[in-house]
Amino acid sequence: MLLHHARREARIDAAGALVSLEEQDRGRWDRAAISEGMALLDRALALRRRGPYQLQAAIAALHAQAERALDTDWKQIAALYGGLLQEQPGAVVELNAAVALAMAEGPEHGLEMIARLAGREELQGYYLLPAARADLLRRLGRLGEAREAYAAALGLVRDPAERGYLKRRTRDRGG
Repeated sequence: MLLHHARREARIDAAGALVSLEEQDRGRWDRAAISEGMALLDRALALRRRGPYQLQAAIAALHAQAERALDTDWKQIAALYGGLLQEQPGAVVELNAAVALAMAEGPEHGLEMIARLAGREELQGYYLLPAARADLLRRLGRLGEAREAYAAALGLVRDPAERGYLKRRTRDRGG
């Protein structure tokens, strides 16, 4: 939790708009909280009792350790999500794993996983499924399809900050 909390100040910009992890000013992250979180993770890992919380913390640690978004070790994050799926299987974890795979291996790989998840009942009405699909389509330059997926996500999202973020993505990058 400390590793996630360390990014709190960078998640919202001066106008109150949501800022994606990729776009956050990492200079605003709380380095003391990151250090404390890393020390706690090291202690937990020394116990050699893998569980979902250690895996989630290890994923957060890899994000926290990256000096820039481009430095993120997505291959290791994708591997950790593979372990998390063994410990804590579920559609949301699979969706996160799909995004990690896309970042590690290319958007088309993530889109394949997302296509398989689209029919899962537990993700019906979950705006992050079409939002993730939209982002990967955008990264591939498939802007018309990205706009459609963003529209689907906007039809499901309720939180005003998340709605604003998706509207900006649609306007700025969706085509």
